[in-house]
Amino acid sequence: MRLSRVAEPFDDPDWLFEIKHDGFRALAFCDSGEARLVSRNGNVFKSFPSLAVDLGAVLPRTRAILDGEIVCLDSRGRSQFNELLYRRGEPYFYAFDLLWIAGHDLRRVSLHERKAKLRSLIPASESRGLYCDHIEERGCDLYSLACKHDLEGIVAKHKSGLYLCDESTTSWFKIRNRDYSQIIGRDEQFERLERPHEPEQAGWASCALACAASVQ
Repeated sequence: MRLSRVAEPFDDPDWLFEIKHDGFRALAFCDSGEARLVSRNGNVFKSFPSLAVDLGAVLPRTRAILDGEIVCLDSRGRSQFNELLYRRGEPYFYAFDLLWIAGHDLRRVSLHERKAKLRSLIPASESRGLYCDHIEERGCDLYSLACKHDLEGIVAKHKSGLYLCDESTTSWFKIRNRDYSQIIGRDEQFERLERPHEPEQAGWASCALACAASVQ
């Protein structure tokens, strides 16, 4: 699902709102105790082997495809992008959507239902597989808290939205904290590292193929 942008936060009873975690977006392919983390470009993240092992252990009897974000967190639970980029911190996987489980393709199910199924799937006990919680309607309040705690921002998602891989369609919108401290100098930092380019609007055709293959 493509993540687009809007400039200002809003309140609406038909929408839910999540914290925007600052990390690497990934699909998690979980299969009976094993997991693979795959980038937006369809490449396996090879630098997080222990996270993949731990994520598989969190869902030992489950076959599922999750959408989420690989992050490093500080003692207050805030994303620390440089810790992740330079592999200095312990990585976690924040799951915010469930696309497929046990032979059932959920992409045509409403987001509200998908998140409810995901919530029941992720254990409440402490692990490196985390559930990305949300609030409903009160986007402005969550945005204010995100700015107060120097977080990247929030994401607004329509509660009845489907998971569509069409590049021209989305019901997910990022609302960035304009004063977010960790964004300063990031473009120059990426240029120095010559990190493989992963454009924000990159296609998720690999997601559709993966779900189709799993169904087969």
